[in-house]
Amino acid sequence: MPLYYESCTFRYGRRARPVIDGLDLRFAPGHTVLLGPNGAGKSTLLALGASATTPQAGRVRYGGLEVGRRRDLGAYRRRVSWLPQRPSFLPGMTAREHVAYVGWLKGMRERDAWRAAAVAVERVGLSEKAGHKVGTLSGGQQQRLAIAQALVHDAELLLLDEPTVGLDPSQRRRFHDLLLELRGSVSVIVSTHDIADLDQSYDQVVVLEGGAARFQGGVALFAAYARPDSAPGRHLESAYAELLGSVEL
Repeated sequence: MPLYYESCTFRYGRRARPVIDGLDLRFAPGHTVLLGPNGAGKSTLLALGASATTPQAGRVRYGGLEVGRRRDLGAYRRRVSWLPQRPSFLPGMTAREHVAYVGWLKGMRERDAWRAAAVAVERVGLSEKAGHKVGTLSGGQQQRLAIAQALVHDAELLLLDEPTVGLDPSQRRRFHDLLLELRGSVSVIVSTHDIADLDQSYDQVVVLEGGAARFQGGVALFAAYARPDSAPGRHLESAYAELLGSVEL
C-alpha cells in the first residue's frame, strides 16, 4: 500500500518557517531512496510518516489508516516501522532483550517478540552480540541494532533515516544486501546521503529540497540527469548535482 502525504504543512513552533508546506506526495510500494541536502525536510517527512509527529495541516495516510486519528494509531504503528536518525537505547538491556522489548511495544506477544528478536539480530549480523549489553556495543553495532528493532515486528513499511551512518564499508554492503532480501515483501523508504548501489537497491528516487519534492521517478530516469562526461562510477552523484542545479528553486 502507498504512503500518502496530502497538503501537509509542518513547522517547529508557531512562528517558525514551515519545514514542509502544502506537500502532496505519494510513495508507491517498493524501495524508495529519499535524497536531499541538509535541512531539506527529509527527517521531518519520515517522522510524520512514522506518526512520531502530526502535521499542522493536511493528512498522512497509509492504506485506510491516518496519522493523528487516535483509533488508527496502534494499527498504523504495527504496519509502519521507523528508524530515527538518532535512535535511543536502554543500555542495561542485552541486544536481544532490547529488540524483543521493541517488538512487545509494537503489540507482539512476549514469546513471539523474543523469538523474532533472535531472527532480527541475526539478519543484521549481530548474533554474536545478542547477549551483550547495549551499552557495550560500538556505534556501528548500535546502528545495526536499531535496524533490527525496525525489522522485528514484520512491518509492511520501513522508514529508515540515515541507517548507514556509523557503518563501515562491509556493514553498508550487508545493509544493501538486506534491502535486496526484503524486496517484494516489505516496502522501504531510506533517507540517505550515500547513493552507492542506488541503482541496485532501489526502485524509485525522491529528491527533497526546501520541503518540496523536486524529483520523483525511477532510478533510470534519475540517472539520465548525469552529465555525459561524468567520471566512471560517479554518474549517480552527477545526476544528483545536475538535478538540483537544473531545477528552478
